[in-house]
Amino acid sequence: MTGVQTIVIVDAEAEQRLDRWFKRHFPQIGHGRLEKLLRTGQIRVDGKRASAGDRLTSGQSVRIPPLDLTPEAAGSERQVSARDTAELRRMVIHQDDDVIVLNKPAGLAVQGGPGTLRHIDGMLDALRFDAPDRPKLVHRLDRDTSGVLVLARNAKAAAFLAAAFKSRDSHKTYWAAVAGVPSPRDGRIDLPLAKAGGRGRERVAVGGDEAQPAVTLYETIEHAWPRAAWLKLMPITGRTHQLRVHCAELGTPILGDGKYGGAEVFLQGADIAPQVHLHARRLVMPHPKGGTLDVTAEMPPHMVKTWAYFGFELGSAD
Repeated sequence: MTGVQTIVIVDAEAEQRLDRWFKRHFPQIGHGRLEKLLRTGQIRVDGKRASAGDRLTSGQSVRIPPLDLTPEAAGSERQVSARDTAELRRMVIHQDDDVIVLNKPAGLAVQGGPGTLRHIDGMLDALRFDAPDRPKLVHRLDRDTSGVLVLARNAKAAAFLAAAFKSRDSHKTYWAAVAGVPSPRDGRIDLPLAKAGGRGRERVAVGGDEAQPAVTLYETIEHAWPRAAWLKLMPITGRTHQLRVHCAELGTPILGDGKYGGAEVFLQGADIAPQVHLHARRLVMPHPKGGTLDVTAEMPPHMVKTWAYFGFELGSAD
């Protein structure tokens, strides 16, 4: 029997239905039992009664009553194949008692969605190691973006890290290869963004009544005039698809990003993979136990190949 728990919703869990969020955290509890807990008011969101279909928002508190879990169910892990377990563990670039950091490959989704059955969130039991709980997502990366992805190994660490991301105490550095060379070479992009399109057709546009502030700093590290450039991107805010849209609005869309850059991001005659060239290179943020978490992720193979093609030299660009 577990005691009463209060779990704070982190950014990576926002916009989920309550029942789906609950199933991820407590897979042993069936839907009928969940409905009874909701109907009797034992599960509450921000102190209020809730329904299974309610959408959660970042920062909300979910009260979980004592749950009767059998020893077998409480100790069981979700079924993750040996192949997926090995792949996920190869992604680990940092691990301690509170934090795990992955170098996420391009093309692998962080969370599920329409038509997405294989994703990191569904395989996190493979990263329990000696901990009693599965790790928790505290932020997200696009499916097509590679690089640093932080996981919390316990609820206390999750709340701390989520607050650090929300308060902008974290400093992120991305590398991108873009079509063309920006002018000016270094600068600040300050363009508010709003989501557009329905579920499964997610797209972001500049401006609109519901647009939220979005700011990105950028530097040109090297260029192959006039075809392409290597940019260092430092987002001040963390909007969906922010870097992709901002680069496109700058006139230098990210290579391989046909969604926002059109045909020009597939350079004719160039030996470059038709994949998005955006990589979460480095993250510096407070650690839950004090001090600083500073992690760097190596670039994915398709970007390494592109850097070699243009003759970009990897040096002290971090």
